Amino acid sequence: MLQRPRRGDPLWIWALHWWERLSWALIALVTLITLVGGAPAATKYGVAALVPVLALGHALVRLRPDNPVLRPSGYPYLLVVVLGGLSYVGDGFGVFYTVTLAQFVIHADRPRAAVLSLGLGAVAITAGGTLREGPRLEVLTTNTISSVAVFAVGVLIAAVTPRALALRDERAGLRADLRTARLELVEAYQRQGAAEERERLARDIHDTLAQGFASIIVLAEAARSGLDVDPGRSTRQLRSIEQTARENLAEARVLVGAAPRSGVAAGSVATTLRRTLDRFVEDTGLTVTAELADIACDQPTRVVLLRCMQESLANIRKHADASTVSVVLARHPAGIELEITDDGRGFAVEEAEGFGLVGMGKRLAESGGDLTVTSSVGDGTRILAMVPTNGQV
Repeated sequence: MLQRPRRGDPLWIWALHWWERLSWALIALVTLITLVGGAPAATKYGVAALVPVLALGHALVRLRPDNPVLRPSGYPYLLVVVLGGLSYVGDGFGVFYTVTLAQFVIHADRPRAAVLSLGLGAVAITAGGTLREGPRLEVLTTNTISSVAVFAVGVLIAAVTPRALALRDERAGLRADLRTARLELVEAYQRQGAAEERERLARDIHDTLAQGFASIIVLAEAARSGLDVDPGRSTRQLRSIEQTARENLAEARVLVGAAPRSGVAAGSVATTLRRTLDRFVEDTGLTVTAELADIACDQPTRVVLLRCMQESLANIRKHADASTVSVVLARHPAGIELEITDDGRGFAVEEAEGFGLVGMGKRLAESGGDLTVTSSVGDGTRILAMVPTNGQV
């Protein structure tokens, strides 16, 4: 049985169901006129007996499709019997065959069954009308022609309806696929956002907290070993440990959202880098030469340059075994360049592993900048970070 139409169904399906409703309105109207009008008593009795039977069968099918008395696919054959009976008991009732074409199609379980019941309906009204008027050839011919014409229309409806249903199912499938694709896209964006946020947090932790803790460990070891030999130096190292711990605490508050996003104090980029270099010299005792141009830039650029220098100095401290470090900050037509060079042991760039250089490169790429690493074993290392300035002066 053709289910009731849903939103998005083709217009043809809606029209078919409205046709079925209209057919019952017309049947009720004709029945009422027949019963209260001047029709013969036999016609009134026949209509009063047959129409309620058909209405009851339709109600059973609609309200209880799984009822054991009349299955939906059996209703068209009840319709055949009732139409034949109505054609026999009264003149003009054969028009009900035209009125109920939609019912034949809606209640059939497949197109072939709809065509079969439609054909039986045509035979039933032809036979009923012919028996009522008398078995004459001209009567049979007239009734047959009209029945065949209506049957042809019914067959057309039965043929068009499956195509409309297929279109409905196709659209429903497309809508379901679209909903699924949207959900998958949302989930993909959520996963991507979560992955990017984890990566950002990992990079921030590496560039701030991890570097600070590594510095604290190195300073603590140096202070402990120098307590008896050089108490003054150990005191300075303890102060540096305290300052680093305070900075780590400030960075931790930034990471949990309790402080401004960058965690970098206000001031020019040269001043910011100079403070970091002074701490590095105090902690390591290395010789550092710095040429830091007084360049104005926005806060995100200052943060990127500071993180690049912090990572570079941390690598020098942990891996380079260098004696001198050179830092140059300069403006170029393409943007701001930060160059950090050491005379340490160097390394094979293509074999380098670790999060630091990768994170530095990604941070620069997010700002539209570039990272160039030049090094070889025994020849020191050169880090060149370039950040575009977007027209700032």
